Amino acid sequence: MAKLIYPEESYAIIGACFNVYKSMGRGFLEPVYQECLEIEFDLQKIPFQSQHMLKLAYRDKELKQTFKPDLLCYDKIIVEIKAVSTLVDEHRAQILNYLNATKFQLGLLINFGHYPKLQYERFILTDKGARLQPIK
Repeated sequence: MAKLIYPEESYAIIGACFNVYKSMGRGFLEPVYQECLEIEFDLQKIPFQSQHMLKLAYRDKELKQTFKPDLLCYDKIIVEIKAVSTLVDEHRAQILNYLNATKFQLGLLINFGHYPKLQYERFILTDKGARLQPIK
């Protein structure tokens, strides 16, 4: 198994997500979980930016279009929040695109809508592109 990237930071983020899930349960929309996570991150002193606008480029030309990941933590980890019954490939493609576009090395896809527990997946950027990093 590959070495985990930013293990302390990612464990802190996922732990905060578990706290929110334990307290709020499932059934709310993404903005509710995002606001709760922002409060939890503040309490745990996890540095973050919410809906931070990031630029895109094509063939070394900056685009007018931008994108806003849900949360950017520690200035190096993209956190994308979902509130759906289960994650699907479109959700994974979104975070893979975010990693490829930003060249950040780690993305966390967090699903608060899954039952009976929080669902999360880690994605890493390698020299061959972004991919899912299984956790065992």
